[in-house]
Amino acid sequence: MSAPGLPAPTPAGRGPAAAGLAGAALAGAVMPLAQAAPGATAAWALPLLAAALLAVLVAGQPPRRAALRGWVFATAWGASGTWWLFVSMHRYGGLPAPLAVAAVGLLSAFLAVYLGAALGWAARRAGDRPLADATRFAAAWLAAELARGQLFTGFPWVASGYGQVDGPLAALAPWIGVYGIGALLAWSGAALGLGLRAAWRGRGAGGAPATIRPRQAAAAVAAALALPLAAAGLGRWGAAADFTAPAGTLRVALLQTNVAQDEKFATEHLPATLAWLGRALVEARADLVVAPETAVPLLPDQLAGFAPGYWDGLVRHFGQPGGPAALVGVPLGSESSGYTNSVHGLSAAMQAAGAPYRYDKSHLVPFGEFIPRGFRWFTELMNIPLGDFDRGPLNAPSFAVAGQRVAPNICYEDLFGEELARRFADPARAPTLLANLSNIGWFGDTAAVPQHLAIARLRSLELQRTSVRATNTGATAVIDHRGVVTARLAPFTQGVLLAEVQGRQGRTPYARWAAAAGLWPLWALALAGLAWPASPGRRGAPGGAG
Repeated sequence: MSAPGLPAPTPAGRGPAAAGLAGAALAGAVMPLAQAAPGATAAWALPLLAAALLAVLVAGQPPRRAALRGWVFATAWGASGTWWLFVSMHRYGGLPAPLAVAAVGLLSAFLAVYLGAALGWAARRAGDRPLADATRFAAAWLAAELARGQLFTGFPWVASGYGQVDGPLAALAPWIGVYGIGALLAWSGAALGLGLRAAWRGRGAGGAPATIRPRQAAAAVAAALALPLAAAGLGRWGAAADFTAPAGTLRVALLQTNVAQDEKFATEHLPATLAWLGRALVEARADLVVAPETAVPLLPDQLAGFAPGYWDGLVRHFGQPGGPAALVGVPLGSESSGYTNSVHGLSAAMQAAGAPYRYDKSHLVPFGEFIPRGFRWFTELMNIPLGDFDRGPLNAPSFAVAGQRVAPNICYEDLFGEELARRFADPARAPTLLANLSNIGWFGDTAAVPQHLAIARLRSLELQRTSVRATNTGATAVIDHRGVVTARLAPFTQGVLLAEVQGRQGRTPYARWAAAAGLWPLWALALAGLAWPASPGRRGAPGGAG
């Protein structure tokens, strides 16, 4: 019992534990901001500072407490970066708002388990050496991001490397890809945070013994700052020494249909939608015309009831010798053979050969394009069409047009650079140009649009290929081989983007090793870092929570 007039005593550690969790949540919520604000001055530094704060918050903590703080950080990171999933589930899917909020929260919490578990493991081996502990922290970060990107089909949308597309670490993309960039970001942030923490503790602050030598702290801070500076210098040097070379040019027309998602499959709106699309396709003056994902929202055989002769007219137009070619997003298949989310290639060469080009989406979106086992009850709560597609082949051929090899991919697929890299295994058949056909109208006017553009820019950097993007609502754009947006349409407008783009030949180091080994080299580095023996004299406690 407390004395009269005095507050009741606070249980030991409750205040600091709550502050630690709050700090972890705040730092995690900051992580996606750079990806949603491409080009913003110094926005790339926000994830680095967030990683620095997390490294400090888990330093010296028992494993369970480190795991909990890592889990809270990653939950806030996921929810802050993908809150727009609520729009698709509630506004367009009809899921009650509380259930939609809960679904976003549960998904974020589930994916956060990877980082929490990895940091809990790393805490068992941590010590008082900032650079060694920063390396363990980066290994845990890398393992968590790889797991999030690959397990259960993967969902790497807000991977930390995407926030660096305008930062100095982006220069390393042709070597190590987005996950390698994320690992170096985590290492640099942890070295900075742990170095400053060591310097403060080394002064004996708050009566604590001075256990850290100043040289260790100074070395950690210097290394943390040197990495971005070195990458920036490498970027300037590398600008004059590309891994790829020009391979001709192509004039493209990219269509942005801007059809509201709640009107896209409504029969009363289909005639107007198809009329604009048809005019835009045949009137474009380009070598290649690209229409977005499911720009034609019906099977070709189903079009007769809305626009008789529509599909046959497109085939005839693009089958003229010497005429343009087209890539059109359309569902294909039948009830007996199954349905696919596809790109249909139209050209005179394909028609003459009697072998129409077809690309079927391989990496499908859970719940949107296929139903995970045991979750059909969840999809039945929503009113979303086209919910169960078949997968296409993993390594599809390119579409040949005007001397270029164009590699289509559909929407979500460009999150998986290691899968696109498979198409570069044979240099003689490697794509010279990437084409993404998307429809993220499901998510409204939200951060999903600039986030997806940042993802596409990172793919261009990794593979040093020009990317063209034709989308329903944005961002329809041209991205050069250095990840720079050279032309784009304003989002949520209807129009055609005309541009001359450059094909590229040759392979980056990332394209070479990812085509041969996937992400296994990075997995090996992450597991080696986590297996690194504990530092001598480690003081970490074996338990704890909160």
